[in-house]
Amino acid sequence: MEQVSKQQPVNKTAFRVLVALSVTHCLNDSLQSVISAVYPLFKDDLALSFAQIGLITLVYQLSASVFQPITGLIFDKRPVAWSLPIGMSFTLVGLLNLAFSSTLHWVLISVFLIGIGSSVLHPEASRITSLASGGRRGLAQSLFQVGGNLGGSLGPLLVALLVAPYGRTHIALFSILAFVAILVMIPICRWYKAYLSRVKWQKKSGETHVEMPLSILLTLIFSKYIYMASLNSYYTFYLIHKFGVSVQTSQICLFVFLIATAIGTLAGGPIGDKIGRKYVIWGSILGAAPFSLLMPHVGFVWTIVLSFCVGLVLSSAFPAILLYAQELLPYKLGLISGLFFGFAFGVAGIASAVLGNMADHYGIEAVYNVCG
Repeated sequence: MEQVSKQQPVNKTAFRVLVALSVTHCLNDSLQSVISAVYPLFKDDLALSFAQIGLITLVYQLSASVFQPITGLIFDKRPVAWSLPIGMSFTLVGLLNLAFSSTLHWVLISVFLIGIGSSVLHPEASRITSLASGGRRGLAQSLFQVGGNLGGSLGPLLVALLVAPYGRTHIALFSILAFVAILVMIPICRWYKAYLSRVKWQKKSGETHVEMPLSILLTLIFSKYIYMASLNSYYTFYLIHKFGVSVQTSQICLFVFLIATAIGTLAGGPIGDKIGRKYVIWGSILGAAPFSLLMPHVGFVWTIVLSFCVGLVLSSAFPAILLYAQELLPYKLGLISGLFFGFAFGVAGIASAVLGNMADHYGIEAVYNVCG
């Protein structure tokens, strides 16, 4: 698109920047995934109900959701080269508080701070990813996204190794990763600062009649992330309840699902570049249905296999959906990225709260029958 080329004067793909952004996304989402991974520990230590677990997720996701379109819109108008380290600083403070939280209210404040960090990183890093792509936007977005999915899968594994055997205070160790992320962000910010010094930001005129396509894309995000919320928040409880596995085993199984989402995300963008984004979107969402319908009715091994298949197929949709939306409004990359990342997180938060109440009243197995 001619409009995109005006927004992106970088002719050559800045792979070093893209790799650094992917690593940053990996570290950030590792830290974000700690919240859901430590749910069983908080549930036991603070005697929380499933509804209260859902409330924690709701507060976190809403702080990460509501602020994302706002930060995206603000930075569309007034770009700030050092926005990424500022956001990560909120995450660092939130993690340190979470490690020593002794009440539900303290936990809620901690996850709220962590959510603010996420609300800054996702729209800003996604914007820089697009600017550094050199026109290879599917590849760039998938590389960025796979970093996040890989990080999300590493979080539960690290919790199983570093926190579950020793207690909740060991969550503080993750603040080291937050500091490392800030160091990785420094060269990204320098590149972005140099980019901003070369580019005169202009307002886009003539972007009309995109409301209906955007509404359809948001609806697809809605369907995808309700099911993803059931796995991210309650999959460990489901495995513990139905098959009697340990907390550590359940977290390793969650890692298997999340690593599948990383693989699917990496494939979704380049495939969309070749065959078209709409084919990837529909194939991803409809293709996951048979696996999700079967999963509540099989044994332990097949549950793991089917969860892997669901993660692999379903996760390929997001890069294609996001790029499709960005191409509709190429001069509002921050707003679109914040809206779609934020909507995804918001849907997950609301769904988690609703599913938590459902689990309290009808049992954890009912959640997966309904979501499937």
